[in-house]
Amino acid sequence: MTLSAAPHEDRPAATDAEGFLDMAALAATPLATDPYDHIVVPTFVRPETLAGVLADYPEVPGPGSHPPSELTIRGRFAALMDELDGPAFRKAIEEKFDLDLTGRPTMYTVRGWCRPTDGKIHTDSKTKIITVLLYLNEAWDADGGRLRILRNGTDLHDYVAEVPPHGGTLLVFRRSETSWHGHEPFDGKRRAIQMNWVTDADVVAYEQRRHRISTVVKKLNPFRKAG
Repeated sequence: MTLSAAPHEDRPAATDAEGFLDMAALAATPLATDPYDHIVVPTFVRPETLAGVLADYPEVPGPGSHPPSELTIRGRFAALMDELDGPAFRKAIEEKFDLDLTGRPTMYTVRGWCRPTDGKIHTDSKTKIITVLLYLNEAWDADGGRLRILRNGTDLHDYVAEVPPHGGTLLVFRRSETSWHGHEPFDGKRRAIQMNWVTDADVVAYEQRRHRISTVVKKLNPFRKAG
């Protein structure tokens, strides 16, 4: 992961010795296999730390996915990302999904805004092995923007779970040809970190370059400014 990083002293630890992430809750959550392997962990970001993370959330220049290297990553948000990128989380995902991620690089993007055209049904690219979505919004009252775990690639209403993107909720799924997901349209602020374990370093280089170009363009002429 490449961050536009603040100095180490600006990357505080969580307010307690247990960190930002509730690893015990992740360990206690069973793997769901219908219709594909996935887990949902509400309040995976400890509630007592969430407000601080949101206060340090980077300004995102518009909709779409943005590489951390093009954003100002600082403070408690940076510390949260460090923890997410650490060995404890990787080990927990390996154990939960019964796979070996040794040598598999990670790729990160940050989102801040959602367009009405976002959320179309898809499975993620073949180069992704595991997709991690960590939602960093407060209360979520809208009907749109709630990601659905779908049974097929055509019907947004045929779902087994609907994940509200609030309260530090974690969604992790194993990418496959049938890992269909999407959400009803939403227009507005919708904050999330996406992390992927991918097949090789070339994928990271290509995807980060593609997102970097998009971010630079949006900084020059943003769709909307984050507030």
